[in-house]
Amino acid sequence: MPKLMNSREASPKVLWLQVWGLAAVQGAIALTWVIYNLYLLKLLTQFGFPKGLATGLLILENILAAVMEPLMGGLSDRVQRWVGTRFLFIAVGIVLSSAFFISIPAVVVFGSPVTAIRWVLPGVMVAWALAMTVFRSPALSLLGRYAFATNLPQAASILTLVGGVAGAMAPLAGQFILSLGSVFTFTVGSFTLLGAAAALRFVNPNRSIQQPKPDAPASITPTNSWRQISIPHLGLVFGAGVGVALGFRLMMQTFPRILNTQVPDANKSLILGGIFIAVALTAIPAGTLATRLGNRQAMVFGLLAMAGLTGVMVLTQNGVFAGVIAIAFGATFSLVSNGTIPFALSMVPPDKAGLGTGIYFSGGAVANSVFAGIFSQPDSVSPIISALIGAAAFLAAGFFVAMSGKLTHSYC
Repeated sequence: MPKLMNSREASPKVLWLQVWGLAAVQGAIALTWVIYNLYLLKLLTQFGFPKGLATGLLILENILAAVMEPLMGGLSDRVQRWVGTRFLFIAVGIVLSSAFFISIPAVVVFGSPVTAIRWVLPGVMVAWALAMTVFRSPALSLLGRYAFATNLPQAASILTLVGGVAGAMAPLAGQFILSLGSVFTFTVGSFTLLGAAAALRFVNPNRSIQQPKPDAPASITPTNSWRQISIPHLGLVFGAGVGVALGFRLMMQTFPRILNTQVPDANKSLILGGIFIAVALTAIPAGTLATRLGNRQAMVFGLLAMAGLTGVMVLTQNGVFAGVIAIAFGATFSLVSNGTIPFALSMVPPDKAGLGTGIYFSGGAVANSVFAGIFSQPDSVSPIISALIGAAAFLAAGFFVAMSGKLTHSYC
């Protein structure tokens, strides 16, 4: 007679169908932000606003996101406990985001730039950015339900792959996207959000993998999980979010400036697009490597490598070297991107997954606010100084991740 497998042996390590549904949401988020950033300045100036308003809006949106991300994540944790699903929370956020997103070009088409109604445009833009925070942390925190803790980087690699493809559209297809016109492009983005929600709903987002029982004897229940939340844990997650986001933004701003001055004939769009293509192509191998090494070790290695590459890029003197740096950037950033959500989930109790994910994104929002406020004028800081600050940000993030391994307890 065939040997019967126990439930743990029979259970899959990753619920791939649900992971791909979640990746659809991640791709829609990335695509809509690509569209928004490409059109932001154009739409505002077309409606008679000064260029500086774009920077002010980005700062305001990120300040609000820094508060809203953990707030919405924490509220979704409660909804999950009360009604047994986060999807209602996610669906409401996506519907609101879709409606506000398609309203942005509608205001430009039907509004008047010479009347008070023009202020509706920045209001709708801020409302859309806030609506995006309603569902991002709750949605991406679902990843913790779809894979064993040790396999989370491998599952997250699918999200990184899809995000890398969407991110490549800005440098590689930015002009083409702009040529399509705001109404058509924002309509596509709006329906992409709705389609992603439908895809996630279709694959049964409430399904959860059977996690192996932890070695720790004490269990975490809804009544005591708030007591299990550690402020140092959350601080490390927040700090890692700040470091990764600030380092990446500075690197992506500084590299084109170096190419402009040191390799003026280089194809900057292709080189920068190559970073995102390399992220997508190396995402799955990086996830496999992180599963074998351990997520923290893989993230620390990736962040150290990113810091080194950010420093080395100032030595770029030809297109070939620039291409090698771009590919190396993408490959090492895959290790970091795959590990961010698993790292955040490992630092909070399982029923506070939304809060942990939201804290990480809150750190990223703070970094984006600092970037927009201080580095929005690239010429105000030399490329070498920008590269050094970016490298320091990656090193700081690596320190926070490494320190998390020294704590007495983690949840994954």
